[in-house]
Amino acid sequence: MERVRKALTGRLAVAVLVVVVGGVGFGLYWFQPWKLWQDETVQEALPGVVENSAPPAAAPSGEPSSPAAGPQTLASGELISHEHATSGTVKLVRLADGTHVVRLENLSTSNGPDLRVWLTDAPVKQGNAGWHVFDDGKYVSLGKLKGNKGSQNYALPPDVDPSSYGSVSIWCDRFDVSFGAAELARV
Repeated sequence: MERVRKALTGRLAVAVLVVVVGGVGFGLYWFQPWKLWQDETVQEALPGVVENSAPPAAAPSGEPSSPAAGPQTLASGELISHEHATSGTVKLVRLADGTHVVRLENLSTSNGPDLRVWLTDAPVKQGNAGWHVFDDGKYVSLGKLKGNKGSQNYALPPDVDPSSYGSVSIWCDRFDVSFGAAELARV
């Protein structure tokens, strides 16, 4: 009888250990807590901006040439914090070729699992009230956040009308929460 009891408690201990190790492994995969201490800095130039120190050349007719059509900021806003401390500037920019990008400048936020840049029609709300509103309405995911620090660009798909959206969120897709967001004011 004693031998059976030892065998059962041994099996039970192994089963409990397997469940605990599996739970810890899943928790580490799901939450990825180490990312809170890892920063990824990305510094991208705005597409279509050519650095040129030479003065513009005169047109053949002798009149000064008009400046080349370059990137134009259509809307901008300052990021506010939601789930994590977040700061920086967001700009909606039309490039010379007619395409649009969302540009994050001087971004600073926490790193986290499955962070995305969303263009949304949701209003930006302060505090806890703003954490979960961005997936309630219309939104377009512009892709994974390239880095939690720096300046970076996110191209809008050609079929997206940027005038239909009024805010940008740094969205954690894993936990359905905004790390930070900016209301876009037309300029």
